[in-house]
Amino acid sequence: GAPVAFGRPAPLPQTGWERLRELWRRDERQQYPEETLNIAKSAFTAGVVGWLYGGLPAFVSARKAFIERSHGELFQNRADAVQSAHRAGLRSFIRYGWRWSWRVTAFATIFNVVSTGLSVYRDKTTISNFAAAGAFTGALFRMHLGLQGLVGGTVFGTVFGIPAGGLLMVMYGLAGETFQEKRNRERRELYEQKLAEWQSRLSVTEVLDQAESDTQGRPEIERAREL
Repeated sequence: GAPVAFGRPAPLPQTGWERLRELWRRDERQQYPEETLNIAKSAFTAGVVGWLYGGLPAFVSARKAFIERSHGELFQNRADAVQSAHRAGLRSFIRYGWRWSWRVTAFATIFNVVSTGLSVYRDKTTISNFAAAGAFTGALFRMHLGLQGLVGGTVFGTVFGIPAGGLLMVMYGLAGETFQEKRNRERRELYEQKLAEWQSRLSVTEVLDQAESDTQGRPEIERAREL
């Protein structure tokens, strides 16, 4: 018969490592999973928030310090004085905003990667995942301070991770399902759809093979009758 030009759909990932590998792999539409996109979005948001958190107070403080420091200085006009004060504030905004931005971005990204990885590996989302992610991230950020810093970072990260995880769990409860449950449901529905299409195509192929065999067998039967 004619060879089948398509294969059975790949089974759903069964182990934690298989689910982790799929987390960083593009699908048939060349898109990453929603969890991965959320990690990137949260990193960008954390960077903006960190920049504003560090930059705005520095801008106000530097502008105020420049005004206090510039008493008695001569400027061409009022606009020149205002622009000079703004430039001083802007330099501080960029300098201190960047310092906070990359730190907050790194902390949020590591926290989300670890918590998402634990949820995917364990195939369930619990507060313990967020507590462990917070403890790991806090310890990583404070380990350069020695054992005391390591312990302090672990405690701080755990204290941060538990309420953050609790808030996310409440949001998941309002949504009706977690990202992991949604991902599993969509993956299962897609697999069942592909499996049904494969079985349908396989049935059609078998019918065509049978029809081709019957067509090839008829001339032989007619020649045998003539003999």
